[in-house]
Amino acid sequence: MASVWPEASAAGVSRATFERETRGLEPDYGLPDLALPGRPETGAPAQPEFVRPPADYIKEASIARLAGEGRRLLGMHRAALDKIEARFGVPGNVVLAIWGRETDYGRSPERYDTLRVVATQAYVGRRKDQYRTEFVLALKILDQGVVARKDFRASWAGATGLTQFLPSEYFKHGVDLDGSGRVDIWHSVPDALASAAKQLADKGWQPGLRWAYEVRAPAQADCTAGVPEVRRPIGAWIDAGFVPVRGRSVSAAERAEPASLLQPEGIYGPSFLTTKNYFVIKEYNFSDLYVLFVGHLSDRILSPETFATPWSASSQLKTKSVEAMQRHLTRLGFYRDKVDGKAGMLTRAALGAYQKAAGLKVDCWPSEAVLQSLGAAR
Repeated sequence: MASVWPEASAAGVSRATFERETRGLEPDYGLPDLALPGRPETGAPAQPEFVRPPADYIKEASIARLAGEGRRLLGMHRAALDKIEARFGVPGNVVLAIWGRETDYGRSPERYDTLRVVATQAYVGRRKDQYRTEFVLALKILDQGVVARKDFRASWAGATGLTQFLPSEYFKHGVDLDGSGRVDIWHSVPDALASAAKQLADKGWQPGLRWAYEVRAPAQADCTAGVPEVRRPIGAWIDAGFVPVRGRSVSAAERAEPASLLQPEGIYGPSFLTTKNYFVIKEYNFSDLYVLFVGHLSDRILSPETFATPWSASSQLKTKSVEAMQRHLTRLGFYRDKVDGKAGMLTRAALGAYQKAAGLKVDCWPSEAVLQSLGAAR
């Protein structure tokens, strides 16, 4: 910590704050994602977005409850949300959905001391350089007196506030919407929601564009096309048989928008045409299920309609099994992304390509049977 003082001083942190906040600070060796000398790496915890089947992650009971509360908050914060949409182009129901998913509208208190988390990760984490910067900026937040240390709580990865920002994101995207003279994402709902909207806008949010369209895929649809790189105008997808559910009409302007196919359960569950805004939300959390949760919740705040096609998967492979699958697919030349145990769009498409080559049923869904086939493949 002493070695960080020059960086903290250059960032504007006072010596008094540095001494006060680092006095008695000890590492929390119980955190995940550490690389302790002489011990195996602890690894990140299995995030629910990547180890639970969609129906278990996007639970209807949870969505319905959060949507009901979201409608109430939409009315309560109408003035602030109108100002946010006018300024950043992000609708109020979208930022409310992020708030609902991240902290249950502020009802889910984070367990960890933010400063201790980022200091520990900077000391013995796997991303030391990143967290060294987060540690300096966490000190800067405390130095500015925006939040008291006791209220400066975070997730195990250091995300803090009602809408879960890392300290660096706070300084990049923080907004003082309530005019208090400081950006308070811990207590001020207008500031937290405006900051979330600015983060989406800064990442490329396109005003007036839906996040996705649920469609019914044609029987002959190729699930290996479900990757971000395969982008076609929505009209071209529709002409190819991907029909918007419930007879939803699509305007000429919407038909011209590029979109990618997303089939989170391969050929079995709902299918979506995902727009640029889908991938903007994904930069908030790199999980397809997270984006589906937030996007669907944002829709449900405005409308009671559930997904038209039910989820069907009852189980999901564990992280280690998905890692093994990714290693086999890499060995066989079908997969070129990182081995991370997360069965995202690229992994599912690579799996489908292997199924095609091996003469198996092409469903793009990671199952134990396909994993065994991969293990035996040469």
